[in-house]
Amino acid sequence: MNYESTSYRAFKVANAVLLTILVLAMVFPYLNVLAYALNDPLDSRFGGITFYPRVLSFANFDLLLSNPDIVQATLVSVLRVVVGTAFALAVQYTCAYAFTLRGVKGRGAMLMFLMIPMYFGGGLIPVYLLYSKMHILNHFLVYILPVSFSLYNMVIIRSYLYTIPESLAESARMDGANEFVIMLRIYVPLSLPILAVMALWTAVYHWNDWTTTLYFVTDRDLFTLQYILMQILKEGERMASLFQEAIRSGNATSVGTQPQATPQAIRAANIILTTLPIVLVYPFLQKYFVKGVTLGAVKE
Repeated sequence: MNYESTSYRAFKVANAVLLTILVLAMVFPYLNVLAYALNDPLDSRFGGITFYPRVLSFANFDLLLSNPDIVQATLVSVLRVVVGTAFALAVQYTCAYAFTLRGVKGRGAMLMFLMIPMYFGGGLIPVYLLYSKMHILNHFLVYILPVSFSLYNMVIIRSYLYTIPESLAESARMDGANEFVIMLRIYVPLSLPILAVMALWTAVYHWNDWTTTLYFVTDRDLFTLQYILMQILKEGERMASLFQEAIRSGNATSVGTQPQATPQAIRAANIILTTLPIVLVYPFLQKYFVKGVTLGAVKE
């Protein structure tokens, strides 16, 4: 029979209460946004919506999805996530594995060199000129190549690789295996937790990013879903601002009809559409996420 002291039982109760409060504090904002997204767009202007819609309606999503470019943009975003995540993992993992090899000379100097861009950057104009010289402006590769390497991710992967017994690689070398085979046959299968974590981080970045399209892409066939949704949101905010200004000046008829939805309602539907894929994928990667971050961040 396990005996629990009074102080320990009090700690468990306090811990449960605190965690419950934290869960509610994190879940309630998302439920509030979901309620606004599912509420009638014109009714949303009266406010007072908490965690359930007052007038259930899918008009906000219909407004976003009615854009003619939405299908093409969705395909571009999905392709960017798949290709960009796979390529980034390949680059970062091979680099991390190379930094674990003791026979590589100058590892410290190379690591210091790679750390420089973390603290110093040239700014947007030099980056634009660089991409222009690389001929990746208005090209799908502008989404893939510039963010294929992350020193932060590479260091975490390297720390994880240090937890794998080196005797496994030594045995493989004695059997005649080269470094490429050792990496693919031994290290990669043992690195699934950290690879899942890095895949989630990279995929989230690719899925949410819209500034790359804003700065470096003008071809509508390469617009991402997030950029299209941002355009719809900004246009809704502009029309709402013009309508309110016309009402104040008494010239409401000069700007046409009333906007179909409030900017807040459009923003809520936008958030739901962009976060829903990540919310659906995360539960399947959660067990790898905890293990990968823990082992990748601690080196014995």
